[in-house]
Amino acid sequence: MKITLVTDGGLAATVLADLPPQVLDTDTLSEGAAAELHRLLSAAARSVAEGTEEPSSLARDAMSYSITVEEGGHASVLVQSDTTMSEEFAALLRRLRQHLARQ
Repeated sequence: MKITLVTDGGLAATVLADLPPQVLDTDTLSEGAAAELHRLLSAAARSVAEGTEEPSSLARDAMSYSITVEEGGHASVLVQSDTTMSEEFAALLRRLRQHLARQ
């Protein structure tokens, strides 16, 4: 499974615009770490599907996060922002960033 993280907006928008997406191939992880990411992805996908909050216009400098998951010829995209992020998406984002930092 390939997971791609793209971060947009916020106060660092001009800096982030020049950075390439961060990509993690779960084949490079231990079986346990890959299983944990799969579990976190499933929970985040459910929370995103159930979410109904609209972004707040009061947080114009909020960051937005796009996580694309490619597996078996299919891709799905989860998008959240600082103002609408579910706990499940936040947990996935934290763990994904930890794995990406180790590359």
